[in-house]
Amino acid sequence: MKKRIFLPKDVKFIIESIENAGFEAYAVGGCVRDTLLGRTPDDWDITTSAKPNEVKEIFRRTVDTGIQHGTVTVMLKEKSYEVTTYRIDGEYEDSRHPKKVEFTPNLKEDLARRDFTINAMAYNERDGIVDEFGGMEDLAKGIVRAVGYAESRFEEDALRIFRAFRFAAVLNFDIAEDTLAAAAKLAPTLERISAERINIELTKLLMSDNPDYILKLYENGITSIILPEFDLCMKTVQNNPHHCYNVGEHIARSMKAVDARDFENKDDLRILRFALLMHDLGKPETRTTDEKGVDHFSGHELLGEEIAGKVLRRLKSDNNTIDKIKRLVRWHDSRPEADEKSVRRSLNRVGEDIYPLLLKLHRADIAAQSDYKRTEKIEIENRIEQIYHDIINRGDCISLKMLSVNGGDLIAAGMKPGKELGEVLKGLLELVLEDPSCNEKEILLRKVKELQG
Repeated sequence: MKKRIFLPKDVKFIIESIENAGFEAYAVGGCVRDTLLGRTPDDWDITTSAKPNEVKEIFRRTVDTGIQHGTVTVMLKEKSYEVTTYRIDGEYEDSRHPKKVEFTPNLKEDLARRDFTINAMAYNERDGIVDEFGGMEDLAKGIVRAVGYAESRFEEDALRIFRAFRFAAVLNFDIAEDTLAAAAKLAPTLERISAERINIELTKLLMSDNPDYILKLYENGITSIILPEFDLCMKTVQNNPHHCYNVGEHIARSMKAVDARDFENKDDLRILRFALLMHDLGKPETRTTDEKGVDHFSGHELLGEEIAGKVLRRLKSDNNTIDKIKRLVRWHDSRPEADEKSVRRSLNRVGEDIYPLLLKLHRADIAAQSDYKRTEKIEIENRIEQIYHDIINRGDCISLKMLSVNGGDLIAAGMKPGKELGEVLKGLLELVLEDPSCNEKEILLRKVKELQG
């Protein structure tokens, strides 16, 4: 009996349209894998025996997105679907692109060029699941296994080495022994892969339920290529009562302590996991040991901010991402006193846009430490978090933009534009951070007059 899976209306229409024109067509790759696992695919790819020009004749609206590699994008209303001709890849010359692509009428030959068995399955309603390389069995066993000879797959595209670990992390799978051995052997070839592609895979791994798979990347020589700063952390012990792991293990456990289900905004999860990955990168260079044998890491947060910026720029991250992560790293070890004045000042320094993430970072940091004073630390975090919510709910002024007077008001009151005006505004903000009830225009202007004598 053929195993049936649900095909979305558009995908079914495309496949049937191609079949009605006398060609073969199947949903293929990750969409088949995810559907079999009960997950919702991000997108649906279709493979076909029809040549690109033949696909274009079948559908009214198409875009030549990758026609040299056999891919035509079919547009249906506002959605787009990639339709790719069965192909055989020629020799790879740069660990990414084949020198040439040869079309084939044979589906099995097309599936044979794909990376992993779980991604090398096709489906249509006529034939059911087409599984030539044991993908169904590997799905059932929870294994990521290269199609055919693992070294050949990784030599074709070195990014597949990273992708093996990313799929294992996302799906909570193991990696087959031969695939793992080939990944470790060929890890140095990741140097040829662009920073943008590395960043995409690293992001997906960090946002999975198993971000601590960063340790597996380390064990197999991958972080030494893509994130050597983490390797230094794995070699840095923490002889300190607050810690029971080396720096790298602490980082991995802190990321794992963040529950992805707590985030409606997945971009917040991305920022926080990256901040945790980088929050202690400054420790290897700042480690000192006192006469009692206790390790200290004075200034590691400031150096960590600098290192995080360098790493993120190397990964070609956008400026907004870099700014937020750097601020979280800088302030990750700075906790205010559990009183309203201190929390307001902390909010002003850190920035209200990332403060909720900083609170979550603190909890994850504590969760990855030793049991030493853990209960006390959590109680303090609970008080700080409650105070934060009280401040936000009341609408206390915590920044210049919330101040009841601005530069224009001060100029109207007789002040001249210039540096002094800015300093006065900062002084007024300090007053209001101390006592929010002072954030009234009349009170603040009266204070300015007092200062002017």
